[in-house]
Amino acid sequence: MEKRALTISLIVGGAFLMENLDSTVISTALPAMAASFHTQTVYLSAGITSYLIMLAVFIPISGWVADKYGTRNIFGGAMIGFLVASMLCGLSQNLTQFVCARVLQGIAGAMMVPVGRLSVLKNTQKKDLVTAMAYITWPGLIGPIIGPILGGLVTTYLTWHWIFFINLPLGIVALFFIWKYIPNTHSEFVKPLDVPGFILSAIAMSGFMYGMETISRGDVSWVQTTILILGSIGLMVVNYFQSKRKKYPLIDFSILKIKTYAITIYSGSLTRMVIGMAPFLVPLLLQVGFGLNPFHSGMIYMASMVGSLSVKPATISLTKKYDFRKMLVGNGILLALSTIATGFLESYTPLWLTIIVMFTSGAFRSIQFSSLNTLAYADIPMERMSNANTLYSTAQQMSLGMGIALGAVTLHISSVVHHTTGGNYQVKDFHLAFFIIGVLSLLSLIEYFRLTPQDGISVRGITTKPKEA
Repeated sequence: MEKRALTISLIVGGAFLMENLDSTVISTALPAMAASFHTQTVYLSAGITSYLIMLAVFIPISGWVADKYGTRNIFGGAMIGFLVASMLCGLSQNLTQFVCARVLQGIAGAMMVPVGRLSVLKNTQKKDLVTAMAYITWPGLIGPIIGPILGGLVTTYLTWHWIFFINLPLGIVALFFIWKYIPNTHSEFVKPLDVPGFILSAIAMSGFMYGMETISRGDVSWVQTTILILGSIGLMVVNYFQSKRKKYPLIDFSILKIKTYAITIYSGSLTRMVIGMAPFLVPLLLQVGFGLNPFHSGMIYMASMVGSLSVKPATISLTKKYDFRKMLVGNGILLALSTIATGFLESYTPLWLTIIVMFTSGAFRSIQFSSLNTLAYADIPMERMSNANTLYSTAQQMSLGMGIALGAVTLHISSVVHHTTGGNYQVKDFHLAFFIIGVLSLLSLIEYFRLTPQDGISVRGITTKPKEA
């Protein structure tokens, strides 16, 4: 791997670490923040929701902005915006100020994540993409591991304000490396901005993500949520057909004609929903089902994060040894089995066995996630990389959000089956939810079987093509 590509990948990975750390560290501080704002903890969800909605609104336009103004300018500018927003979050005196600061932070985050990845894609040879994607992902996985612990320590021994201020020194260091090492890549031709497409996308995506978030909270009627989600999907369909009539649509869906890319969008989204379910449903099983306190629950769930992080070096070797069909099908089966195995855990299950299940399930989720991220760009021409990255980032954000909704919906269905009332979920409800999700994850294998050994060979770092299986 070239030194420049390695350096850029590490810089972008560091930025992702800061963003993921910010997203996870806040969870342990919500009660303290609510007390400081003189409000109820449940209302703090507005700060989380506003951040997710801004991601959904502005990710689709990030590729166009980067093409026009340069990847370094936008990536660095987004980093500055994220730092300013972090400081404003820490200085907030009431809920309104906090939500406004989170809106700004979401806009900056929407530019930082996809544009950072785009910078890596434009400066890395395809044969090195597996390694580059691993270097991006590794630092980002550290955030969910240390975030809750760091948030608890800072909130307990300092004040909640400092969970946002810790971004400042990290971001300043990142800014130095961004301006020094990341080239300011522009597109040779910047297409006109599709304003109607952006407005349609913004309304549809924000409505959809808000609907998904209300499902996970469960404080809005199912009728209202269903209408909101179906209406948003309808607008997405309208946006899809109107984009086909335009010469320069904001999101060019014709790129879905590339088989490997389309598979990572369609079946890959189902896989990412299963992956996104875990941070929501597993802690609930441990706390609500088993009666563990948040600290002990977090320590056990950490095994899943450690498994996800530790398997990353092996992912590079596995991808070079096995083609993507074998990787996605074989590991997809293991992912489904590990999800189902989580549904067999009980409060009296030996701790060592619970940790093994957590560790292995995290490892299988990590391998599948990394494989999809790499395969997505295997057959994308460089001149279409920006559009591919925009659509993929949008689909990834949606599917991870839908993963939380998937966990909430399956848990609700399980409670109906078992006649559990009042939201007092029992262990058997969680068990059935994990069984349902495990079986659903197997549906993604249907499209993965369409892959051939030649698909994605350009990013595997090998020079000879394998024979057809």
